[in-house]
Amino acid sequence: MPETTPVSSTALPVFPALSAQAERLIELGVHEVAGLSTADLRAFTQAAECRASDGDALLAVHPDQAPASALAPLLRRDGKPGFVVSDMPDVDLFASLDTIALPDAPLYLLTGLDRGDQLANWSPDEALPALTAKARTPLLLTEGIHWVLQQPAVLERNHCFMTIGSRLRKANGALDSRTPALWISNGTGRDGRERRNAPKVGWCWAGNRHTWLGFASAAGRRGRDL
Repeated sequence: MPETTPVSSTALPVFPALSAQAERLIELGVHEVAGLSTADLRAFTQAAECRASDGDALLAVHPDQAPASALAPLLRRDGKPGFVVSDMPDVDLFASLDTIALPDAPLYLLTGLDRGDQLANWSPDEALPALTAKARTPLLLTEGIHWVLQQPAVLERNHCFMTIGSRLRKANGALDSRTPALWISNGTGRDGRERRNAPKVGWCWAGNRHTWLGFASAAGRRGRDL
């Protein structure tokens, strides 16, 4: 295994209250993408906030109802919208690993989020068993986007992150070698100069290491019927 990279000195912010997160999603129109009413979101977070254990949690919409292709353009950095790289037209086909049990509900919570800076310069193939050994669950791509929607500062240069809970399964059952990630565009190549500093959904090979990409994970997920 590679040596552990020192953790960033940047302190990640505490999550807004769940009710504030719901209002943020409503402001962005995520509820409409997901086919939910404003009352659905508000009722879910109101019930969740009655539980002290649900403090400092992230509100997420199930990826079946709000796919990455619909969420990515809602990201903003320096006034520029987020985007999916042009060579990832199948982004919405990246589904959760078989080892991840998603709540059977349109809305759910993620707790104990970590950007995984300490695993920077590890490959996805190396990071996944390390997270599993610590009883951590890797984030899905849509969950990572939700995190940045609520806390844009979590995406910073030299400290971006992969979301290896989402993988594409080939027709023969094998996993595609691409692993999704969220980072900041340099405005080079096919991104275009106008996208410099924009939030970017891209991918990396499962066997490659990158010093500036950690591996986002959570302690767990919890759903609640609306």
